[in-house]
This record gives sequence, structure tokens and C-alpha cells, in this order.
Amino acid sequence: MHRSSFFLLGFLLISTAAFGQTSSTDSQTLQALLAEVRQLRQDLQNITVAAQRAQILVYRLQLQQAAVARASQRLDDARSKLEAAQANRKKVAAEIKKYEEVLREHTENPGEQKGIEEWLPRRKADLEASVNEEQEKQAKETECEDQLRIEQAKLSELQALLDELDRTLEKSRPQAAGSPH
Repeated sequence: MHRSSFFLLGFLLISTAAFGQTSSTDSQTLQALLAEVRQLRQDLQNITVAAQRAQILVYRLQLQQAAVARASQRLDDARSKLEAAQANRKKVAAEIKKYEEVLREHTENPGEQKGIEEWLPRRKADLEASVNEEQEKQAKETECEDQLRIEQAKLSELQALLDELDRTLEKSRPQAAGSPH
């Protein structure tokens, strides 16, 4: 019986030592798993932040594209109005020239001559107003061109930021084994 007590005691000591090793190995495994879970959580947070930044940039990019489109439309409108003002000025100038030639060459009818002489100063005033309107339209066109350039520069800046974010995300992407990237 003494021998069986000794055997039982020896068995308990060996199994306790084995439990101690298993406990230590389990603890190391749990620590490794905990560290990996923490790293995964950090990676997920980083990905979430990057995705949010990308969404914000895409939204800002869309808004800026709309701003560029509006500025482009305003420039097109300003150019159309300038062309109309230039056409009107040319038309008035041609009419004045035509009636001045009529006055020089056909002075036989005094009533017609008097009507043309009364009409010419009004048309010359119209011509002066047309010239002023054309200058205003040219200034508006220049202003619209400047605004379009500003909006396009902002759009280019946003596109560059989005490209930079894309490159950063591509670099931080885990590389597959044997992948050429």
C-alpha cells in the first residue's frame, strides 16, 4: 500500500507539472491571440478612417465638379452675351456708316436729309451705349474665366488628394504571397 501511495503521489506531482506547463502554454497562446485581436481592431479602425476620408474626398470632389460645371456655364453665358453685344455694336455702327454715306451722296431730298440728320445722333448715342455694354460684357467674361480657373485649380487639388490617398492605401495593402505588387 505504501507503494501505491508513493505511486499516487508521484502521479500527482507529474500531472501538476504537466498542468503547469499546459497553463503556461495556454496563457502564451491567449496572449498571442489577444495581441492579434488588438492588431486586427487597430487595422479595422485604420481602414474605417481611411474609408471615411475617401468618402469625404469623393463627396468634396463631386461638389467641386459641380462648381466647375457652374463656372463653365457662367463663362459660356458671358461669352454668348458678349458676342450678342459685339454683334449689336457692329450692326449699329454699320447702320450709322450706311446713313452717313447716304447723307454725303444723296442730298437731293431735304426732308430725307433732315430725318437722317435727326436720326444719326440717336444712333450714335446707341452706338456709345453698345460700346459700354460690350466693355461690361468683356469684363464679366474675364471675371468668369478667372472664376473657372480658380474652381478648376480646386478640383485639381482635390483630385491630387484623392490620388495620394489611393497610393497610400495601395502601399498599406497586405501583399499576397507571390504577388508582383
